[in-house]
Amino acid sequence: MKAVIAAGGRGTRLRPITWTLNKHLIPLANEPMLFNALKKISAVGVTEVAINVNPGEDMIQEVCGDGSQWGLKLTYIEQQGGALGVGHILFNAADWIGDDDVLLYFGDNVVLGSLQEMVDRFNAEKLDASFAFVEVEDPERFGVPVFDDSGNLLEIEEKPSSPKSQFAQTGLYIYKMPKYMEAYKNITPSARGEYEIADINTHIIKNGTAGYGTMVGWWKDTGTPEALLEGNQLLLNELPVEEALIDDTVIKLDDVRIQGRVKIGRDTVLGRNVLIRGPVVIGDNVKLDNVYIGPHTTIGNRSEIKNTEIEHSIIMSDSTIETSSKRIVDSIIGPKATIVSEASSYPRGHRLIAGENTYLEL
Repeated sequence: MKAVIAAGGRGTRLRPITWTLNKHLIPLANEPMLFNALKKISAVGVTEVAINVNPGEDMIQEVCGDGSQWGLKLTYIEQQGGALGVGHILFNAADWIGDDDVLLYFGDNVVLGSLQEMVDRFNAEKLDASFAFVEVEDPERFGVPVFDDSGNLLEIEEKPSSPKSQFAQTGLYIYKMPKYMEAYKNITPSARGEYEIADINTHIIKNGTAGYGTMVGWWKDTGTPEALLEGNQLLLNELPVEEALIDDTVIKLDDVRIQGRVKIGRDTVLGRNVLIRGPVVIGDNVKLDNVYIGPHTTIGNRSEIKNTEIEHSIIMSDSTIETSSKRIVDSIIGPKATIVSEASSYPRGHRLIAGENTYLEL
């Protein structure tokens, strides 16, 4: 079995962060979210992995390298022909996949559990396709499975206005590649000009053998800022005790208090009056002084934070924050951002340089 990770797209719902950063490299638990996919794939013994990227992409290649740190051999395949839909991704990689079985994994999905049960079902039941569903509050945003009264899977409807179930198709699929290609060649693009993965799956369901399993509480699509924060929270909640370590090079003053599971990188300086309440992950070369860092917060490398309270937020690398004891919550702060108090300059007032799609509360 090989694996293909979908890491294209433009991340428009996550702008302005994604103007300069590929959304699949946004840090969750202080490492690029794409690493979560690579770890999960490696854990089930798949070693050959292709990452589907936008034409001209080079940032993902620089960050992920050859995959050896996860025991993987990575190949990068540029998406050809423009935005032709998720269903086109495996067709675009068909020469690389050959006739091998293939796991398709959306790179912006956060999975907390193992993929082993899904892989084992596919192999044991000799399926043409295996899917993973999860119960959600807003199924109209996803591909929705339709079942008969006996629970048999009949089809997948793409973003239906009136969903026939409360389940959503997650970004996890396993296929026999020849069957996938047969389905691809027998569907037509949708009204928006895309090869819909729901149509391919429905064709396989009706003309082959498809199986499915359901997930409870361990999958998240991170397509919106709110979902990103929730994905960060989920991963921090799973931070193992043995990984919640404070590097030996960390400098701490006497009035530093650390509570719960907290991971702190090398050469970080914890100054006066610092309270950190986990789960929290703090990177390398960070400087904290007179701060409260609350649960479900990550702080990127080389950031400097003073006189501030932060909780349930993602602070990316090289950020500078000093707010005269203001409280920042439920926030995503991009790399090299600067946030200072209005009291630090005259005339008094809120001075903003805000890009497209910026959201602020003052």
